[in-house]
Amino acid sequence: MQYRDRLEQAEARYNELTARMADPNVISDAEQYRKIAKAQSELAELVGKFRDWKRAEQELADARGMLAAESDADLKEMAELEIARLEPQVAQLENDLEILLLPKDPNDEKNIVLEIRKGAGGDEASLFAGEIFRMYTRYAEEQSWKVEITSLSESSVGGLNEVIALVSGNKVYSRLKYESGVHRVQRVPATETQGRVHTSTITVVVMPEADEVDVQIDAKDIRVDTFCSSGPGGQSVNTTYSAVRLTHLPTNTVVSCQDEKSQIKNRNKAMQVLRSRLYQMELEKQLAAIGAERKSMVGTGDRSEKIRTYNFPQNRVTDHRIGLTLHQLDLVIEGRVQPIIDALTSYYQAERLREQGEQGRAA
Repeated sequence: MQYRDRLEQAEARYNELTARMADPNVISDAEQYRKIAKAQSELAELVGKFRDWKRAEQELADARGMLAAESDADLKEMAELEIARLEPQVAQLENDLEILLLPKDPNDEKNIVLEIRKGAGGDEASLFAGEIFRMYTRYAEEQSWKVEITSLSESSVGGLNEVIALVSGNKVYSRLKYESGVHRVQRVPATETQGRVHTSTITVVVMPEADEVDVQIDAKDIRVDTFCSSGPGGQSVNTTYSAVRLTHLPTNTVVSCQDEKSQIKNRNKAMQVLRSRLYQMELEKQLAAIGAERKSMVGTGDRSEKIRTYNFPQNRVTDHRIGLTLHQLDLVIEGRVQPIIDALTSYYQAERLREQGEQGRAA
């Protein structure tokens, strides 16, 4: 099998790390033990899959040997059944291993900053923005993720003009990184008297949360403004200067946070969002520098720049990038987005495998 040497090396490294975790000297050093355990866990899935492949491959070889050597009809039939069962299993395991060997996106383990804004469509767009934020919140609950709102602007009809939230948990960015773009809704608004279907849009941005080591921000480059909070919050609203606005002067990037009653908490949340935006800008620069063709995440919010359409009259959701259509919009809007996320992940993994194969042939 291709890549077998790499897999053997990974298994040897996994065994070495496992042995070190049992070393009393390592156990007594909490920091060293944590690093070794993390390195071992990162190899666990790959090594487990490799061992499954070796076991299935050996069983397949045995079945083929039996088919060639046996003259008994019943035993031959048994061998043929085993081969028919094992061949697709081995092929699937080889495909899984190729995917696991793909270079990891360094941001996959990160938490995210999620930004949703209404686009074209007025009040209907703001209502849809609220529904999509609720959809992601429901999905986050299923994944046991934590969602913290940093900024929220409600519309007069109960929708959202804009919401910014921090989503933290296990591999959040790896699951939601393909959600950035224009999401389009088609339905009959409650105010429509003639039953006509209207089209509205929102924009979704998913950015990996940046750590301090990822982005260094000089204090002199930040202007801090405080102001009174507005919106829900009880008697303290509009009486204390708890809301915070940060302006990064070199890039003129502005972030506000007023969700917390504490000015310090609002400042910390705003700094998280600012750091992530600057990190995203740096990623974009790096991609441009190496000549990567990459369109803007969200475009202008125009109706034609959509990545996904939610058609309520037909109970249909379509992802235009991969041609996926599901007639399960009622479930998707309640947070059951895993089938779409799985399909997108499989598609882009297949694209990377294809590109890797082309590069290998070119070399």
